[in-house]
Amino acid sequence: MTAPLHGLRVLDFTTLLPGPLATLLLAEAGATVLKVEPPGGDPVRRQGPFDASGTSVPFQLLNRGKHLRTLDLKQPAARQEARELAQSADVLVEQFRPGVMDRLELGAGSLQALNPRLVYCSITGYGRHGPDAARAGHDLNYQSERGLLVNTAGTDAAPVLPGAQLADIGGGSWPAVMNILLALIGRSRDGRGSRIEIAMAENLWPFQLLPLARYWAAGEPCAPGDGWLSGGLARYQLYRTRDGRWLAVGALEDRFFERFLELVGVSRGTTSEADLRAAIAANIGADTADGWLRRLAGEEVCVSLVRNLEESLDATPVAAARAFRQRSGDLPPLPLPLDPSLRSTPHRHAQALPSDGWPAA
Repeated sequence: MTAPLHGLRVLDFTTLLPGPLATLLLAEAGATVLKVEPPGGDPVRRQGPFDASGTSVPFQLLNRGKHLRTLDLKQPAARQEARELAQSADVLVEQFRPGVMDRLELGAGSLQALNPRLVYCSITGYGRHGPDAARAGHDLNYQSERGLLVNTAGTDAAPVLPGAQLADIGGGSWPAVMNILLALIGRSRDGRGSRIEIAMAENLWPFQLLPLARYWAAGEPCAPGDGWLSGGLARYQLYRTRDGRWLAVGALEDRFFERFLELVGVSRGTTSEADLRAAIAANIGADTADGWLRRLAGEEVCVSLVRNLEESLDATPVAAARAFRQRSGDLPPLPLPLDPSLRSTPHRHAQALPSDGWPAA
């Protein structure tokens, strides 16, 4: 089938991670994405690791299938070219601080006056309005300010650096794609574009569902390491094995947990959660990870080994992941939450455009 976004034109003024990942997904679904870079290029171009040709691998992964053009928007001629591109674009995505695009005469108001069908999406840290609108920030700041680091801290209340960019991706990239697609559905009905605002910090609240529920019900936040799914339950916990590996136990349902306790040799009785955790930890610590995985194989107990990246790739049946591991041929595409039947083919490197205007779809 033809990719669902084939023929859709996306003008991309974003850099780093949130916007480029959003427009990558649109490109993978068939859209023609024209990425406008400043002189010197997207800062990710200078971020390693680099391939044998000296090209940033993160840049390649985030910008596969896009068309590239360098424009110095401080120059009037470049701004005029950007306006001309926007006149025939379906979607524009930008990631500047609030007010920058307006000062460049590329704001939503001026461009939608030229192109009323334009879906204009802005990705910011804190939104366009309010006391924090002009503040600089990154993923770690947004997670810390919206309570995620506290809720994932251990019982000693010490926060840890998160291993994933939840704000950039979960608060920026995915909401941008979702809202753009919803706006396009609306446009198909009335022919009018939309002004979309994506505030990464504010979009982290859905990740706080259980802490919010507890706070609104009890009137006080749970202590670090005491949330249902963040350390408070023995049945949803990490346990160290004798050889220093870790097992992730997610036996939330009673039938899973009762069988798990039976297999690890712990009597539930009327013990507290803390006592259960201690008893399970002691027994798990008496054997190796391989020993426990053999003992629990085939049992419905929701126990997994905490794998490193290499182990994960070796165990994953995704073709792209296998290609990473094999280190042969072209770089595989970044695995994305896009059904294969909706993905555009073939996967291409980012391509610099030699002339003005839009490339052919």
